Amino acid sequence: MKFTFVHNNINVLDLDRSVKFYEEALGFKEKHRKVGPDGSFILVFMSDGSSSHELELTWLRDRTEPYDLGDNEFHMALRADDFDAAHKHHAGMGCICYENEAMGIYFINDPDGYWIEILPLNHQ
Repeated sequence: MKFTFVHNNINVLDLDRSVKFYEEALGFKEKHRKVGPDGSFILVFMSDGSSSHELELTWLRDRTEPYDLGDNEFHMALRADDFDAAHKHHAGMGCICYENEAMGIYFINDPDGYWIEILPLNHQ
């Protein structure tokens, strides 16, 4: 038996803001979306354009309160082909929330507070 990643989901309060963030911060593009028949939800699947893995952004019409991310001990991780340029870009966006220079990594956070780890290509 073998399993392969398809997507990860995060719930977002402002879908347009989140789509814009993932486009600007990471270069992700919307691959497809699904709208609930009654308009109660929208799912937007974002792609990095090079892997089959997708990020599913879920917007729920009736949700008005921010999501409780607990201690926010979970995150996504991405490798940057030009780590220094990525760091400069994210610093300019003001979205770097934590840096670990000793490990050679940093984290950005999206509009809903989810953390994304940015790794250089050679990081193990």
